[in-house]
Amino acid sequence: MGWQAIVDAWCASDSGRSLFEHLARRRAANVVIYPPDPLLALRLTPLSQTRVVILGQDPYHGPGQAEGLAFSVPAGVKPPPSLRNIFKELQRDLGLPPPPSGHLAAWAQRGVLLLNTCLTVEAGAPASHAKLGWQRLTDALIQAAASDPKPKVFMLWGLHAQAKASLIEAAGPQHLLLQANHPSPLSALRPPQPFIGCGHFSQAADWLKNRGSDIDWAL
Repeated sequence: MGWQAIVDAWCASDSGRSLFEHLARRRAANVVIYPPDPLLALRLTPLSQTRVVILGQDPYHGPGQAEGLAFSVPAGVKPPPSLRNIFKELQRDLGLPPPPSGHLAAWAQRGVLLLNTCLTVEAGAPASHAKLGWQRLTDALIQAAASDPKPKVFMLWGLHAQAKASLIEAAGPQHLLLQANHPSPLSALRPPQPFIGCGHFSQAADWLKNRGSDIDWAL
């Protein structure tokens, strides 16, 4: 089973219909909603190809930033602070130089599902859609990824993402669960699990290699 069956079932549910009705009302009121393509991550990273899942919270809320991939911004857009810290950890952990762009589609096309737990946001209003019902869909997607027998690495950064750990653990021990603070400057260097220094990228690569798979983190 792929993502589409899960998306279709949710769209037909009361939760899905209610959310889309809310989005339509807000757009009719001339509210700007990001990203233009909320389900981009699912199209770029099919379930059958998913090897790593990186969970974010909700999309960037600034103009031109959100594109439907957690933490990613389009080419030509200045990387936000959280993404810059991700690149800092990549360099510290693997020696990879900061990439020329904050666009992470190359990861997505290599099997890294860049999934936010909430898939839309209003311009200038972080977490404005956090309680509209997207989590019913994204929880189902997380459960589907965890229930798939192919070994995967789940990276949960920040308390919001870590709240989903039980969905993954319930599927069994076949996956690697990595947890750290959010890469935001407010928490990246703080205890209990500083993001800078977490070593998640090398741990994921080594773990997958030992199971006959691989992941290329270069951008």
